[in-house]
Amino acid sequence: MLRMLANWLLSAVALLIVSRLVPGFHVDSLATALIAAVVFGLLNATVGLLLKLVSLPIVILTFGIFLLVVNAIVLELASNFVPGFHIRSFGAAFWGAAVLAIVQMLFRFLLNEAKEA
Repeated sequence: MLRMLANWLLSAVALLIVSRLVPGFHVDSLATALIAAVVFGLLNATVGLLLKLVSLPIVILTFGIFLLVVNAIVLELASNFVPGFHIRSFGAAFWGAAVLAIVQMLFRFLLNEAKEA
């Protein structure tokens, strides 16, 4: 349970970091980021999974890069449901998905390093 809460908080912080780095990607506050992280997670587990299954041949052909497009679509969907979470264009969503993936990968790396120490 504690691990799930930590992942939720880190996802929200990652969204805040992305909003500072990517033009056109805007998150109003930490509370908005927390809600957006939940909505993004739920949409990614449902709609995102369906999109990933449908686009599997393209994903294989592009060696997984097309997953950024799928994540961008899910991010744009999430921004439609969460007030205070705005993505101006698909380009902002795409680069936001790319930066979000890098930030979350960095967080996972740092957590594993801290766990081993």
